[in-house]
Amino acid sequence: MTDGRSVHVIGAGIVGVACALRLQLNGYKVTLFDPNDPGSGCSYGNAGIFQIGACVPVATPGVIRQVPKMLMDRDQPLSIRWQYLPSLAPYLMRFLAAATPSNVDRISRILASILDCAIDSFTPLIDAANAQGMLNKTGELYVYETDQSFESAKPAHELRQSRGVNIEYLEAHQIRQLEPALAPIFKHAAYLTDCISLSDPYDLTKALLAVFFQNGGIHLREKVMGFECEGQKVRQIITNSGKHDCNRILLAAGAWAKPLAKQLGAKIPLDTERGYHVRINDADVDLRIPVISGDYRFGVSNLSSGFRVAGTAELASPNAPPNYDRADRLVGLAKRMFPNLNADGYKRWMGCRPSTPDSLPVICKSTECENAFFAFGHGHLGLTMAGITSEFILDLMEGNAPRIDISGLHYRRF
Repeated sequence: MTDGRSVHVIGAGIVGVACALRLQLNGYKVTLFDPNDPGSGCSYGNAGIFQIGACVPVATPGVIRQVPKMLMDRDQPLSIRWQYLPSLAPYLMRFLAAATPSNVDRISRILASILDCAIDSFTPLIDAANAQGMLNKTGELYVYETDQSFESAKPAHELRQSRGVNIEYLEAHQIRQLEPALAPIFKHAAYLTDCISLSDPYDLTKALLAVFFQNGGIHLREKVMGFECEGQKVRQIITNSGKHDCNRILLAAGAWAKPLAKQLGAKIPLDTERGYHVRINDADVDLRIPVISGDYRFGVSNLSSGFRVAGTAELASPNAPPNYDRADRLVGLAKRMFPNLNADGYKRWMGCRPSTPDSLPVICKSTECENAFFAFGHGHLGLTMAGITSEFILDLMEGNAPRIDISGLHYRRF
């Protein structure tokens, strides 16, 4: 028999780890399942920014109009493995449906309500890990080379402002004053002043894990294959190493959650948006603020582990081999942005973002299995939303009403 206050968390990315620690701090006995090192996926490879201004969904009318150009220009952020297109088609149809003005308005309101809580909800976890020194209020700088690219981005920034995001618009001379390392090729910028940057996202995950392990948390390096259910309850977790009795489960397996959720009766249009980055150890660039290229949609940040250039969205099977040409192209674009960049010996990386067509995560209690809970599908915002996701999961397990309405995050919306 299992303890009534025990939880088995499937997935040890930043979302799973944050949920595990939050539950443990509130009296639960927690076991993590992940065949890989905790935090070694997208939780490691992101740009290290709490993007609290990211209330604009990926699917918007403007983005849909730009898709043909993105697919034809190899320097643009979007790529599709065409052999994957038949299985991707249902996802793309939902993506198109999410891009209508009414849906964009609805989704952005939900995202904004979540992001408003992102930092303060993370604070108890950061305090428990004594990791306050890893955070720095730098803001986030979107830069544009042309009037056209800036005007194309204006609707998204205006939507952010309508949701309460603080933005300062800068002209060329102001950009150079704020971030001297940039090349003098940028005519416009939007400075999101309240965003928070991390010294390194992987270090934060490891700090949370250290507390989790000190308090008796367990990580089993096993791959979850399925479940044995009895009635409307999951009774056992089946892994590649055996079976484990369970009281409650939390599915937080990121891009690999879809088939497991299906076994629990939830058909969710989750797909893999693969991202790439390059890490440069001796870049010789004194970058003060994380910078986003508005023309090519990639981000640059200076982390304790190295200068990182991260971006691109490649729609492909999570098991397809990496196309590292996507990473190599980031180097050339970064050199255009930073003329003094020394990219010698750069290291390439690829990870799988778990993305939904409406840019909203799945955070809910299962309808079909009364002891199963879901927390995945955060897309580009796993780091940003990990703290508030853990708070929502604790509320759901305790039978409490979350501080905001999260009914729109249930998988039944699909």
